Amino acid sequence: MANPVSKVYTLEEMLSLIQRGQPFSGELDSAGCFIKIEQYLPVVCTAIHAGNRLRAELQPLCQLSAAQRRLEEAPFSDQLIASQPITLWSLDSRFEYDLNRARTLSTRYKSAWKRPLNDRQRAISHEKHAQFYRLYEALIAKLESMFGMVIVFDLYTYQPTSTEPSAPVFNIGSAQIDMQRWGNVVKRFTSELGKIQLPHIESDAAVDAVFEGRGYLIAHTNAHFDRTLVLPTEVKKVFLDPDSGTVYPLVLDAMKSGLKQAFSETSAYFQRRHNRRRTTKAKMLSSSIEPAVLAIDKALSKLTRKVETLKYINPTNMTSERKRFDAAPSRYQPDFRYKQLPIHANEFKHKLYQLPIDTISDPDLKQLYSSVVNKLSEKIDLLTSIGQDSFLYNSLRFYGRPDANAISNAQFLLYAKTLPEEKGPQYTAEQAAEVMLQAAKAWGMKCNVTPTASLAARAMVSGQKPPTLYLNSKVTFSHAEVQRLIQHELGVHMATTFNARSQPLRIFSIGLPGATESQEGLAILAEYKAGYMSHDRLQTLATRVLAVDSMLKEQNFYQTFDYLVDELGQDRDSAFVTTTRVYRGGGFTKDHLYLEGFLHTLSQSQKRSIDNLLVGKCSHEYLDLIDELVERGWLLKPKHRYDDKGVEPEPILKYLIDSLRHR
Repeated sequence: MANPVSKVYTLEEMLSLIQRGQPFSGELDSAGCFIKIEQYLPVVCTAIHAGNRLRAELQPLCQLSAAQRRLEEAPFSDQLIASQPITLWSLDSRFEYDLNRARTLSTRYKSAWKRPLNDRQRAISHEKHAQFYRLYEALIAKLESMFGMVIVFDLYTYQPTSTEPSAPVFNIGSAQIDMQRWGNVVKRFTSELGKIQLPHIESDAAVDAVFEGRGYLIAHTNAHFDRTLVLPTEVKKVFLDPDSGTVYPLVLDAMKSGLKQAFSETSAYFQRRHNRRRTTKAKMLSSSIEPAVLAIDKALSKLTRKVETLKYINPTNMTSERKRFDAAPSRYQPDFRYKQLPIHANEFKHKLYQLPIDTISDPDLKQLYSSVVNKLSEKIDLLTSIGQDSFLYNSLRFYGRPDANAISNAQFLLYAKTLPEEKGPQYTAEQAAEVMLQAAKAWGMKCNVTPTASLAARAMVSGQKPPTLYLNSKVTFSHAEVQRLIQHELGVHMATTFNARSQPLRIFSIGLPGATESQEGLAILAEYKAGYMSHDRLQTLATRVLAVDSMLKEQNFYQTFDYLVDELGQDRDSAFVTTTRVYRGGGFTKDHLYLEGFLHTLSQSQKRSIDNLLVGKCSHEYLDLIDELVERGWLLKPKHRYDDKGVEPEPILKYLIDSLRHR
């Protein structure tokens, strides 16, 4: 792992910074170790066998190959602890001096050298050992003075021998732990380690199964401090090939994420149990955003400034195309025209994949940004294929298709007798825009509400400056529909646009993978929670699902239109709009996500708080991480939101909704 920064400090400078409680990171110039203090919290992670450096004068004396050294060193153990707020790891090889042995014994690796180190060479290495422990002692003393009890996760990796085929993936050594005092924490940490899931590997955790934790770091800590628990932890090297040293990235990333969870959960338990402080796992992680995250986030935001799907996928010649259709419906073939896309696909992707995602220490943030990059690449494929045969494939890749369950739900809603709704007076687009603009002002949203003739949908929010809600100028809106649109378009889409702009991380303006389903589902839920859901509205969503299914099967505009009119009972104007929605671009499958998203979001809202989905363009897939980031202070709680009036729909409508099956 590359060092987070290249700054080098003297020991005196580091001790002074620690004494003053100032965060910093850098290399200790007189010893081969690196320390990172993002925030002073009562939890430390060490990886004192992570290093592999040998100083120049010793390299000719070493008789071990890189592979032989790698068996005893702990490569990547620094990466396994990198998510934690305070980390301390070695840069030098344990074969030069072993920090887990007493100083006088630390250079006794006779098998490593062609001849024994002389007194001068040993003295240099012993001084590095001493410098490390002076730094470590100062850190622990500072944390004990600030918090009382301190926990240290002392991480190593090991290669099991042929006689240890069933060696656990995680092993805690308890030989030097006062189990009467700390046994509850050891039990909790073992339990958390046992929950870690690794791809294609059966993960398990044990105490004293392979190693008993008889090393020097815990012995040194026990000799100097009475309020600090050290947990010597060995991790089996399942994340790399033992012969070649080739890394298995999926396993390594899963292990980093799992250990982050195990460390923070155990740290929070330790604080509650022994420091008597109410806390959560998120509070045991740094509240300071990683510089690498900020830099990548800024670069990603700049790169995606012109990437907005609906702006380019809505036909610009809707009026003339409707006239063509009306003139000869059964012979009509769409000839939609679209705005030009000012993006060079290959250049965009090249810049996208050049972003240094691997420099992000937090494994969950690294995975998030990697997923966003991959999804943006798919989005560029979608946008650059508008009007081409490949567009449908790219749409399926990006939005998916309705499955059998979604089609069954849609058919159920349409076959049920339509429940009446009091729709109230009718508004022109201009009148509806005025009502909605007043609602936006009441919510403190400085945005535009503008009628336009170039929409296939009835309404659409654009996040470009100034944020604008566009209304289809060719249709009229009932009072009930205007109220729904206020909650849907302003209460969710516009709200998340403004909320995202206030976030320190701009990725929430770009949109997370899965944001379309979550955003549209949340927007329909907003209609439901505000008391404006109707059977007719659900039938509209159901019709869209079946329209997408028809488009995929028929690949014929008129046949889908005719199906909506003759079999599903839509009026001709609505059927044309719905058919256009799913045929634009060359086959746009997004519309099936509205109903599925609503059912998923409604189900989630009945099990947990989903309020933080409103921080920006979020998705259910990342809600746990979003909640964590809000609690850590990396994200701000959502300011703008829809009206949750806590009303239930009338009994028959509620029965219909409750009867729908969701994933």
